[in-house]
Amino acid sequence: MPSLKSHFVSFVLRYSRKKAFSSPENLRRWIAAARKTEDHHPPASLHQRLHIQTRTVDGFPVYEIAPKAGEQRRILYLHGGAYVFEITPYHWHLIADMADRLGYGITVPIYPIAPEHDFHAMFGMVGDVYRQMLDETEAEDIVFMGDSAGGNMAVVLTMMAAEEGLALPARHVLISPGLDMSLSNPKLFEAERNDPWLGIAGGLEAIRMYSAGIDRSDWHISPIYGDVSVLPKTLLLTGSHDLLTPDNLIFAQKARDAGVEVEVVHEEGMFHAWPLIDMPEARRARQHIVAFLGENRSPVRQDGKTRFQAPSAEAAE
Repeated sequence: MPSLKSHFVSFVLRYSRKKAFSSPENLRRWIAAARKTEDHHPPASLHQRLHIQTRTVDGFPVYEIAPKAGEQRRILYLHGGAYVFEITPYHWHLIADMADRLGYGITVPIYPIAPEHDFHAMFGMVGDVYRQMLDETEAEDIVFMGDSAGGNMAVVLTMMAAEEGLALPARHVLISPGLDMSLSNPKLFEAERNDPWLGIAGGLEAIRMYSAGIDRSDWHISPIYGDVSVLPKTLLLTGSHDLLTPDNLIFAQKARDAGVEVEVVHEEGMFHAWPLIDMPEARRARQHIVAFLGENRSPVRQDGKTRFQAPSAEAAE
């Protein structure tokens, strides 16, 4: 049964953020208002827990987050926001939690967003970030993680890397990803009524803004129509009250049919991107992520935190 807090968050979303996605005009108004207050910097509290460095790629900031102790496997984290909104403190706290609990370094590109920029600028920048990561880290030690639009970007980036002949990441963690941006599935109309956050009209406007005229059914925009066989082992988290869930479940089955190992966490009563919110269901979802990324690696205690390390060669024999 969904927690009391999840009911409260759903109520607040339905009477606030849902309005942003109720029409193209409302979405544009919310974007204009957001630009006056958005701040991509990590909250000050994170600097006390983690090493944080900043560099630029193609003129945009990239944060390198590292735990005080731990190994340097790396996550490329692509934040959500419908391609039009900036990273939020909710994203940063999830990122910090993953760095603490896994001991991984986390690369966070503050990629160009629409309508000021489009698909080509976004993927030009994150593609360059990934190429730089490959210069420093073996692909088998890289994970792509993304929520919402960032989950879409993780899958598209892997498909683009495969097309380019680059080494591919070892795993995906996709949190409420948008994988069919055609939004043409008839089941979405019922899903929209249950979703306290997302709406079809505003979603289509966001896609129009960032897609650079590419057809919504092209795999660059909707990776469900691409070659899913190139994808790595995947954890996909999706909720029963999320507009995107019907297509996420179709994507998971399509990937499995193509030979991809996909684990689905389908949380009853949960809304879009719920693992970002501090509540019981989010803590459960985050534990799924830690367990998924810590498979075949033994837990160790450091500074009071449980982290994971690769088994020794002797233990593997």
